[in-house]
Amino acid sequence: MSMSWRLTTNGMRTTHPLAAIACGGIVMLLTACSTASKPIFNGKNLDGWTKVGGDATYTVENGEIVGTRGPGPNTFLRTNDLYDDFVLELEFKWDEPINSGVQFRSRQRDEDGRVSGYQCELDHSDRKWTGGIYDESGRGWLAPLKDDPDAMAAVPSIFKWNSLRIEADGDRLRTWVNGIPCANLVDKQDAEGFIALQVHGSADPGQVRWRNIRLTSK
Repeated sequence: MSMSWRLTTNGMRTTHPLAAIACGGIVMLLTACSTASKPIFNGKNLDGWTKVGGDATYTVENGEIVGTRGPGPNTFLRTNDLYDDFVLELEFKWDEPINSGVQFRSRQRDEDGRVSGYQCELDHSDRKWTGGIYDESGRGWLAPLKDDPDAMAAVPSIFKWNSLRIEADGDRLRTWVNGIPCANLVDKQDAEGFIALQVHGSADPGQVRWRNIRLTSK
């Protein structure tokens, strides 16, 4: 938890590490402000989220979001809110192998409605690039993991719960999978956008789950 102090004097506010100050007869009031993680999925329903794109379905089971693949293009369950600098933490696992990912600082293009922006890959395949960063509907791979054997070994089983941490701080983008550092990227293209859970389009069966989705604003 980070802690700052809000300093108020004559209607103007700033931050200061001290708890109380008196100067020149002016009383300065300070209030403690903390930044703590909060859930962005309530565990009960999909309030605050909107499905866009293809024909995959999203349901809630036992406090988990379940994404089931459908035909057509990629599908995304996106937040209605936009976020800039944050730490996003969640858990994920597969019921059936499927390409998936977690979008962040993403947007829908005006011309065709397609989702674009940063995606933290959830890779069920033998490539094992979970935690890499891909630019959806854009430049392609920005931070592949082909030269990082530790990151490629971060997911011991796709069928058990794994933890993911995404940190977006200015132009620095970093990811961790099960506590293991994966991507560490500097990129200036997108400073704000929504978060979304991706299900890759295909006629083949596939299902992925997410839970304990929490965000800390920086």
